[in-house]
Amino acid sequence: MSVRPDSPRARARASARRDGRSSGAADILLAAVLWGTAGPVFTLAPSSASPVSAASARIVLGGALLFSLVAFGARRADLLALLRQGRRAWVPLAVGAACGAVYQVTYLASVALTGVAVATVVSLGSAPAFAGLLSWGGLTRRWTVTTAGAVVGCALLMSGGEASGVDPGGVALALFCGFTYAAYTMLASRLIERGGDDQVVMGSIFGGAAALLLPVLLASSPGWLLDVRGAAVACYLGAVGTTLSYVLFARGLRTTPGATATTLSLAEPAVAALIGLVLLGEHLGGVALAGLGLLAASLVTLVWPARR
Repeated sequence: MSVRPDSPRARARASARRDGRSSGAADILLAAVLWGTAGPVFTLAPSSASPVSAASARIVLGGALLFSLVAFGARRADLLALLRQGRRAWVPLAVGAACGAVYQVTYLASVALTGVAVATVVSLGSAPAFAGLLSWGGLTRRWTVTTAGAVVGCALLMSGGEASGVDPGGVALALFCGFTYAAYTMLASRLIERGGDDQVVMGSIFGGAAALLLPVLLASSPGWLLDVRGAAVACYLGAVGTTLSYVLFARGLRTTPGATATTLSLAEPAVAALIGLVLLGEHLGGVALAGLGLLAASLVTLVWPARR
């Protein structure tokens, strides 16, 4: 029996889909807010904690916790069901884990070569474009316009009107960083769309990334983790900045396309800037404030439910 498009049942289904998309976008935005707190929290770590060591600790702790939640919890059966799919699941999970690990390393390497502002703008700003290319054919005019506005706003926010040195090698690494972020987001999104449990997919990807980054952590002088303050920072970065945030991110991917998710994640630098402005006594110039406003307006427009 077919359902008329203007019937109460059809309208209810359409409303449920719109509500699901709005809820998923809100989950992804909340995940980006938690990611945005990672940088300010890292400033509280002991001086002996290098960015490479902190990023590795974040993924090792957070990824191990994410994987433990699905391997030893109520979703163990879903994990086994996913793994029984064979290469159809193993290949995207393995590639996603490698991309998750490479994303962290290439971002820090690009920061070292070309500075925080340029590396952040290029990596985060290019990710939505790469995600759009990976999902070519499913893009909308609304996504294109809001993504362009968000990328420009992000660039204005991070540059703040200050001149930054640009290293070609650093820019290339930042572009590769943006590609790997978009790649593991799209891979996770497609596995979830094919019926995989969202937490199982994300836990498997970041469990693999944790295994890949464990040698990096051990080689990066992790003695700062034995300090009480260092341990507290690492626990926050792992449990909140990774585990909780990626649980929300994975749940959002149930109803939010991967290309849209990468655009929404541009809220991360905005949150970091606001924390620096309000809590850390930092200052933003007129250009940065304009970029912050443009970024916020673009993200709100993207999240706002579209009319039928």
